[in-house]
Order: sequence, then C-alpha cells, then structure tokens
Amino acid sequence: MKHRNSHLLVGYWSRTRRGRALPDQADIDPRAIKRMLSHVFILEARDVANPVYRLAGTTLCDRFGQELRGIGFLSLWEARARETVALLLGQSLGAKLPLCLSTIGETTQSGMVEMETVLAPLTFGSARPQRFLGITQFLGDSTQLGGASIALQRLMGAKTIREGEPFRSDYDPPAPPPLASSRAANRTSHLRLVVSRDSPTLHCELDQAMKNAMESFTFASPGLVR
Repeated sequence: MKHRNSHLLVGYWSRTRRGRALPDQADIDPRAIKRMLSHVFILEARDVANPVYRLAGTTLCDRFGQELRGIGFLSLWEARARETVALLLGQSLGAKLPLCLSTIGETTQSGMVEMETVLAPLTFGSARPQRFLGITQFLGDSTQLGGASIALQRLMGAKTIREGEPFRSDYDPPAPPPLASSRAANRTSHLRLVVSRDSPTLHCELDQAMKNAMESFTFASPGLVR
C-alpha cells in the first residue's frame, strides 16, 4: 500500500476486531475515521459477482461524477477486469483478509490518475463476511483529469494485506483539489486530508491464489475501453 490513509484504515479495522477474525459493520464508528470519510465506502458483497455500494463518501461521488449508493462496484471497471476483481473479492472474504487494488482511473477524454483501493471484510449480523469497509485514494495529480469524471478503472495489481513489517514508504501523495462540480459547490467537504505519521504496522503480500488470478488476466491497451 502506498497511501498512509490506506494503512490507517486497515489499522482501525484490525483494532476493531477485538480478538475476532473480523469486525461487524455495527462496530465501525464513523467518528474514529472522520478525517477519511469522504474517501470511505461500504460495499455489499454477498454476491461477489454483483457487489453494490451501500454508502460512499462525497469525494468518491464527485470523482466518479455520480451518487455511488446503489451503483454496482464492477460497473466502474473495464469489462475484462470485472471477472478478476470479483474473484479477488471472493478470495478476500474467504481468507478474511483485507485486499489492496492498484488501478488507473480514466476519463472519457483519456485523462488518467493512479488510484489505490483497500477493502477490509466485515460481517453484517452473521458469522459469514459479506461486506467490505473500503477506501479509495487518488495517488497522482488529479488535475490531469481536467475536471472530468472517472469513467472506468484499469486493474494494475492486487495484494492481500497482513500485519507485519513497519510502514516505511516515503511516498506522501498530495490531497486532491476540490472539483468544481455541482455537488462540491453545494456541500461542504466532510473533511480535509490530515496525514498521520503514527501509522500501524502493516505489510502487503501477494498470495498464490491471487498470483494465479493475476497471471490469467490480460491487461488492456492504453486506450479507453467503453
């Protein structure tokens, strides 16, 4: 993981387990992650072939140019990545481990930005994990999007996340500038990005199942796939 907020979210998820394999959605306190809320989402994934946004922060909705609640998560990916992403979601739920997806977001005008999405499994009133607490961060210069909305994401890599070695990355991405959209104009942002250096100790590791999935995946050419 590159972004510090990704580490902070997984650290919060891990602490919230309180000795259990997974936390329940009812255990998630928005106040504890309030500085990240505009990038945070809840994903319903009982059917990993058709995961749906239950909630999504204002920055994510602005970047994708629509209210994400009720929108299919896979609909925001290029067509030939969707089966692989669904497989990775299922493996994450089965392993009860968070998943980090490295992607490139593209506009219809071929503007591009590097992105990182972390999904941490949750239970929802039952023992079986069926939802994700997620966060999507924009790592590159979002001004390259030219104010346009992200039309799709291209999958560049995937890793399961395990506690381990200290986070030593020197990468400290800038906070993205606000979009001049109607949503941004009419609402005050939920937060401003504050980076903490007291980050949890986490380590990303690509397991064999995900290696096999990624080896079978053919990446798209640089052009936009509609």
